[in-house]
Amino acid sequence: MMTSRRDAETQRKSLLLCVSVSLWLVIVFVPSVAVGQTARAPYTPPKNADGQPDISGFWQVVNTAYVDIQDHGAWLGAPAGNGVVEGHEIPYKPDMLAKKQQNYTNRKTADPESKCYLPGVPRITYMPFPFQIVQSRNQVNILYEYDHAIRYVYMNKPHPQGHIDWWMGDSRGRWEGNTLVVDVVDFNDETWFDRAGNFHSDELHVVERYTPTGPDHMNYEATIEDPKVFTRPWKMSMTLYRRQDRNMELLEYECYEYLLEQGWPAPNTPRD
Repeated sequence: MMTSRRDAETQRKSLLLCVSVSLWLVIVFVPSVAVGQTARAPYTPPKNADGQPDISGFWQVVNTAYVDIQDHGAWLGAPAGNGVVEGHEIPYKPDMLAKKQQNYTNRKTADPESKCYLPGVPRITYMPFPFQIVQSRNQVNILYEYDHAIRYVYMNKPHPQGHIDWWMGDSRGRWEGNTLVVDVVDFNDETWFDRAGNFHSDELHVVERYTPTGPDHMNYEATIEDPKVFTRPWKMSMTLYRRQDRNMELLEYECYEYLLEQGWPAPNTPRD
């Protein structure tokens, strides 16, 4: 009988201990879950005078997509990095994949950037230079430090009729909630996506999405469609960071002048 009483007392103490531990877990972890859920709530950006989400300011990526939009190792003058392509695969048609590999082999001289051509879209977004977004009611202008390139995004207007070969394409925008959606067409076939030789044709169609996720962060997505080169549409995405530098401004990167200083002939390239 004495043994049974001891067993009963031990079981009672064990039960009390389990209840105490359970209550402690509830007290400690439930608030943490609630805080985490609050942190993941969608961000509501401030509005400008026209009532549009305000995404104006200076922005820049912190990645190595300008080297290669896929996972890559380092080579001379190019750091290693993780890719920005969703699913990690670019769906080239077989014959176009062979051209991409040829581009990679000849990248030091074949890359349009090496000739100071305008980088195209979306490449200019993840070049290692800042850019500035300036908004008005009917237009969003994007000013780039690289070669002083400027994009004019006309809001809620259709593309012009017919195909027009432009280095930076023709950009038309609209707001979907807090996201700026930019539809870009009318490209030439002279630009690449990166220094690794990923390329497109003149049928390139890009849909960009700029979505603020916090006061100083914005998610950037670019959906790529080109039936001449790829078997299906594909997407890349990355984070844009607001530059916090005191007295921040776009400085100079005069690519053509630097080529001339090296004794190279000036590229005879039309500009948008």
